[in-house]
Amino acid sequence: MDRPYNFCAGPGALPPEAREALRADLLDWRGLGRGVAEVSHRSEAYRALQAHAEANLRALLGVGEERAILLLQGGASGQFAMLPYNFLRAGARADYAVRGHWAEKAARQAARVGAVRTLPAPEEGWGADAVYAHVTTNETIAGTRLPEAFPAPEAPLCADMSSDILAAPRDFRRYALAYAGAQKNLGVAGLAVVVAEHEFLARARRNLPAAFCYLEHARAGGLYHTPNAIAVDALCHVTDWLLREGPSAVWERNARKAERLYAELDRSAFWRPLAPKAERSLTNVTFRLPTAGLEEAFLAQAEEAGLVGLRGHRALGGIRASLYNAMPEAGVEALVCFMRAFERANG
Repeated sequence: MDRPYNFCAGPGALPPEAREALRADLLDWRGLGRGVAEVSHRSEAYRALQAHAEANLRALLGVGEERAILLLQGGASGQFAMLPYNFLRAGARADYAVRGHWAEKAARQAARVGAVRTLPAPEEGWGADAVYAHVTTNETIAGTRLPEAFPAPEAPLCADMSSDILAAPRDFRRYALAYAGAQKNLGVAGLAVVVAEHEFLARARRNLPAAFCYLEHARAGGLYHTPNAIAVDALCHVTDWLLREGPSAVWERNARKAERLYAELDRSAFWRPLAPKAERSLTNVTFRLPTAGLEEAFLAQAEEAGLVGLRGHRALGGIRASLYNAMPEAGVEALVCFMRAFERANG
């Protein structure tokens, strides 16, 4: 192992090929004598870069020109506000399925804009008269995920997919609008990918400040603001890697990684998985040890062993291993071997 295995929930690890390509691009991009961060976003070279990113996303998501792809600033947290600003008019209501911290945060931001009804789960019954319905497909803090086969609403379905986009099969045609922060499976922080039906976008409000208006960004071809060129370049390299690997191969590998780690957690009562089995995330595995003191020892010794980013979210504590696309199976195997050694010494 020439560098630590990064299990951080975000920013997550980059594929080695993408990391090396990005490093080179920061110094001299496409032989221009300037780094990618120094090239005008009005140049043909940058426009080609953004077109490359969008084409890769369409191929990986399985969507066509019936959807706009917007590369926006502010991450997923910005979308918590931008979505209701655009669609939650006076007198309208949005439905939010709230199953965890990030879904609750999204619903709370929307409630500052207009009327919101929260449901504990999609199967509890969507409202037919909602202007849109919102789900969070994966909760990084608790380590839970929303199964693909959840009941669909009659209203346009919107989703925060920040922590599991392109980590497992998903039919994006079900969604009127989906968004994701890039720093887990798509690249680096500072970029939100928004994929939205043009038909749905046509319903958006037009009397918003331009920087917060989906339609304005769509009309400007993603160039209303000066884009984060480094993040877009990283998106290109990561999606290039995904296409070379093959999405199905990556998804199968992700399933094996999660299965290997959960099997170890279930093997012994020393480990205390936090997510119910039926809701376990493929990308964020959360667990506790018998005492807080053992957890601190585990984290310190794991870091010494080259296993970093394992501390759970401050809201929940414990241990969290994030198994995003760039995490190799060898990293999970190294973690399992460390866990067995730690249990033998402390169990």
